[in-house]
Amino acid sequence: MALAEAILVCLTDRPMSGYDLAKNFDASIGFFWRASHQQIYRELGRLRDKGHVASTEMAQSGKPNRIVHRITKDGRDYLYHWSQRPSRKPSVKDEMLVKLYALEAVDIDALREQITLRMDEHNGLAKQYQKIKSRFFENKELSVTEKGKLVALNIGIEQEQTNALWCEKMLDGLADIFRDEKVKRLHKK
Repeated sequence: MALAEAILVCLTDRPMSGYDLAKNFDASIGFFWRASHQQIYRELGRLRDKGHVASTEMAQSGKPNRIVHRITKDGRDYLYHWSQRPSRKPSVKDEMLVKLYALEAVDIDALREQITLRMDEHNGLAKQYQKIKSRFFENKELSVTEKGKLVALNIGIEQEQTNALWCEKMLDGLADIFRDEKVKRLHKK
């Protein structure tokens, strides 16, 4: 998925300024697709050039004019056709996993700290997602789009919980490895 599609998806909710879009992006799609505000503004220009987004300048008193973007029919058609293309499996680039391939060459205490920090981050995100779920989705009549967002949110919660569990297992695995190593060294003496 490219940034263009993520922006168009956000604009299906409502017309937004670039600033509002960037904030909305950070609080929704940004949980699983990262982009800087500069990248979002640049991509908005490209989408406008392609006819997928229309922009309207709105005057504001005492502030710079506000430019509001909305998805066009061409943009909706593009999203529809995009949705028919197969989604690629995301690639994994995880520095932590690379470090595990060289345990004899890394600082084990630092690695343990990094794993613990990552575990705390995953637990924190799971809690944050759970709060979003409680605030916006529980005990409410949901539209089809909101139900789709809830499915994605539930997957995000589960993924963060699984990642935190993976970190816990890694810490246990390191403890086992180095307990075994200590025992081997004692037997060699």
